Amino acid sequence: MERQGDVRGHYEELAAEYDEHWIYGPEYVPWMSGRIAEVLRLNPTDRIADIGSGTGLFAREVAEQVQPRQPILCVDPSAAMLRQLGAPPPPALAPIVASAEDIAEGRAELPYAQLDAMWLKESVHHVADQARTLRGLAARLAPGGRLLVVMLPATIEYPLFKAALDRFEELQPDPALIESHLRAAGLEADLTHVEHELRIDRDRYFGMVRARYMSLLSTFSDSEIEKGIEEMRTAHPEPVLVFPDRFAFVLGRRRGNEA
Repeated sequence: MERQGDVRGHYEELAAEYDEHWIYGPEYVPWMSGRIAEVLRLNPTDRIADIGSGTGLFAREVAEQVQPRQPILCVDPSAAMLRQLGAPPPPALAPIVASAEDIAEGRAELPYAQLDAMWLKESVHHVADQARTLRGLAARLAPGGRLLVVMLPATIEYPLFKAALDRFEELQPDPALIESHLRAAGLEADLTHVEHELRIDRDRYFGMVRARYMSLLSTFSDSEIEKGIEEMRTAHPEPVLVFPDRFAFVLGRRRGNEA
């Protein structure tokens, strides 16, 4: 999504505090992880990968819910983010320093010849050639395998400053286009939406914006961020911000064995 700047550098700097900024509330990660596991129809025998896993925030919870017999592959180009898994990482998670493109092009070696399920949560916008990369990822699926792209829709109702919302709409890929890429990759694909209400302390949210918890915010200078927060402060005097977090779930399925 970024029009400029080093995406990997952004996450390297944010790694140590990433989970703090991403956990809106105690129910959020279990909710999202449950939806991912449900839509992908995960079971303990699946060979699973979280592409763009970051700190493994969702993979860790999915592992708790699914109890996979083989480790979930946590794939991310940022070694600093993957170090947050722990040293050593939990037995249910296996870190792999690689990008989605590395996996798609076969430049990264995986312990599994094929994958039964993989997901990309809010990382597809970092991919330069989405059609090519999704086609390469689809080729790594076993018969009956599933690929899920979780992404924000083309517009959001976050209590951000106007320039950030405008830039988001300018740069965010259309979920319908991602669905068409999965179909072009030979998968059966469909698009659905899920929504979760967020409640978060206003000052905490302002702190998250200041820390650039969304990669989009890394495209703004410090002074622009502070100006934006003042705009948000005026627009939202309420002590607790309440807003919908709506996600597009784009699911692709390879024909073959019933998953």
